[in-house]
Amino acid sequence: PQSMITMKADKSGSAVVLSAMKMIARMKPKIEVHGIFAACENMPSGNAQRPDDIIRTMSGKTVEVENTDAEGRLTLADAVYYAQTLGVNKIVDIATLTGACMIALGEYYIGAMGNSDEFLKFVCDIGNELGEKMWILPFDQDLKEKLKSPFADLKNVGDSYGGAITAGMFIGEFVKKDVQWVHLDIAGPAFARNKIGYFASKGATGVGVRTFVELVRRLDSSV
Repeated sequence: PQSMITMKADKSGSAVVLSAMKMIARMKPKIEVHGIFAACENMPSGNAQRPDDIIRTMSGKTVEVENTDAEGRLTLADAVYYAQTLGVNKIVDIATLTGACMIALGEYYIGAMGNSDEFLKFVCDIGNELGEKMWILPFDQDLKEKLKSPFADLKNVGDSYGGAITAGMFIGEFVKKDVQWVHLDIAGPAFARNKIGYFASKGATGVGVRTFVELVRRLDSSV
């Protein structure tokens, strides 16, 4: 039960997108911006996923479910894939995706990953300027091997090590090569137990909103 206490904040990624889009709408940018969040609930029921299930994602790829607690990446994978059906050329996803990221970076840093070094640095520079601290984690091909399944295109988890990275690499499997993509794991700073920079001293912080709004402003000004 103790692990469930802060799960009220496990929807922080979607809340950030919703809040940022409210500000972005007021800006009336020239560029096209979509805010997408995949809302669902992971609960025991007669229709719940089970360990060892194999599911087919929106992309058509199949996933072997080795851990039913790694459900967020399944919905996020579909959201990222859906975004590409809208014709986007850049995607930034944000989620309280893994406890492993908090273990690796503590509660003050966002774990950042992606498929474009240039776009990844651009996003992280904005975040760090605004006090939303970001640290780039490596996409290592040896870790990617841990996502292979003999029964499906992918497993939804690797092993006990490098969990934040393998989760990010899992999402990356649903991104087309010609789309610049950044993944932000906000598991650490999304919910404050102590004071974090300019954020509230307790509860949800909204980390990522400033970065998203400023990212759109800069991309819009470059058009």
